[in-house]
Amino acid sequence: MFTNFKKPGIQEKGEGWIAPLSLPKTLHPSFSGLLFLKSLWLLRLLTQFTGKLLLGERARGGDNCRVLNPIWLWLILLSVFIGGFSGKLNAVTGGAFEAAQGAVMNIALPLAGMFALWLGVMRLAELAGLVGLLAKALRPLTRRLFSDVPADHPALGAMAMNMAANMLGLGNAATPLGLKAMRYLEGLNPRPGIASNAMCTFLAINTASIQLIPTTAVGILAVAGSRNPTAIIASAFMATVCAFTAGLVTVKLLERLPRYALPPVSEPTAAASAEPLAEEPERAPLTGKGKLLLALYGLGMLALYFVLAFPDQANALLPGAPFAPLSADLMRLSPGARLVSVFAMLAVPLMLTFFPLYAWLRGVKVYEEFVEGAKEGFAVATRIIPFLVAILVAVGMFRKAGGIDLLSKLLGPVLQPIGFPVDLLPLVLVRPLSGGATTGIFTDIVRTFGPDSLNSLMAGTIFGSTETTFYVIAVYFGSVSIRRTRHAVPAGLMADLTGVIASILICRMMFA
Repeated sequence: MFTNFKKPGIQEKGEGWIAPLSLPKTLHPSFSGLLFLKSLWLLRLLTQFTGKLLLGERARGGDNCRVLNPIWLWLILLSVFIGGFSGKLNAVTGGAFEAAQGAVMNIALPLAGMFALWLGVMRLAELAGLVGLLAKALRPLTRRLFSDVPADHPALGAMAMNMAANMLGLGNAATPLGLKAMRYLEGLNPRPGIASNAMCTFLAINTASIQLIPTTAVGILAVAGSRNPTAIIASAFMATVCAFTAGLVTVKLLERLPRYALPPVSEPTAAASAEPLAEEPERAPLTGKGKLLLALYGLGMLALYFVLAFPDQANALLPGAPFAPLSADLMRLSPGARLVSVFAMLAVPLMLTFFPLYAWLRGVKVYEEFVEGAKEGFAVATRIIPFLVAILVAVGMFRKAGGIDLLSKLLGPVLQPIGFPVDLLPLVLVRPLSGGATTGIFTDIVRTFGPDSLNSLMAGTIFGSTETTFYVIAVYFGSVSIRRTRHAVPAGLMADLTGVIASILICRMMFA
């Protein structure tokens, strides 16, 4: 399970990758603070001026899209001023170009293939009636969360599959399933370009999804030689429950505030990026042979599950059988953690085989329909490019300017007296912005303090219980061309903040 992880200190260049952060030594702390405060004062004036100049009355009125606009603008302006005064202006410029290229070449285009795969599989599940069945089964749970989504709508099934994939740590499957759900929700949205209440709730749940096993964090600790790398599973689970609750409560409270109220609908318009609902297809009933084949398939998957989780016992039952463990790291897990890990490993093969098999037994032309669904993949990947470029360029410039380091220096003296570990501050500040950068910082923390230290366990718990909120919002809202995100950003950041606080408190109670 953990065989793909590199040794600590060796990270692959992926989305938002950076080398481990270190505080700049060229600037005196007092000068750094003065520089930062002067920049804030100047940028406040600039923001007010540009807001009045470019937005007119909308900058002063109750426009509910003001959350992401100033964040994005301030990141860019602060990057230029901090980088210019600290002699890093060339690095800031290079960071902008590098991030723009990486958003397209390293993220959007590789995602096109992943989107094509899972959108094709989702089409088979939809035509076979599985998405509708899942929506019906979860209706008692979802009718309060998504009151504006009709009963039995396929959006509910797609959201449920996305949540399940997130809980198991299947990011490659969760993102396309979530984008499919967003397209369904956009089909119900009478205000194209403005996030609906259901969209904001779904994004809050997505950014604060309950995590059963923080696979990446556990893997890094295991490779670093931790005596008990699974120790953070319980702490991360409890922290994600706290973050999930905070995100859900926040999004439901904020949607009632006048600041985030939806504007009245003038003329109902269909969104161009919405997912059209096809007429209910006629499906062939399951025959006796089909039910028998499904039963044999289920028994085969159960047998495979047992063999992968307990290879020694399987070899004892069938002497001479070549049942080898998947990895030594997996075998070091406790039986309960191993069962969950193997289930997570089997989840993708299960979906890739069960959905086509069931659809074929219901009379669906699986190959033709899979190809038809996969055609959407490249279009979705193309739609998210402008939003990815906007977010990643701002983040890349701010990082190259040394903004994270300056924030760490300024906030450290304030947070240390209240018990916050200052060494974790760069990880906390970067986490909502970039997953790859957070992985690099976490690896450096493990290497510096040791895999079994309290700092490493706290960092792993924070890593497993929080999300790259701005990246998720850019991808999900970008896929349906949403520009007014309303209260999705505050709700996601509140979930992240709650996850950080809960992680520190829980780890102190469990490991200190």
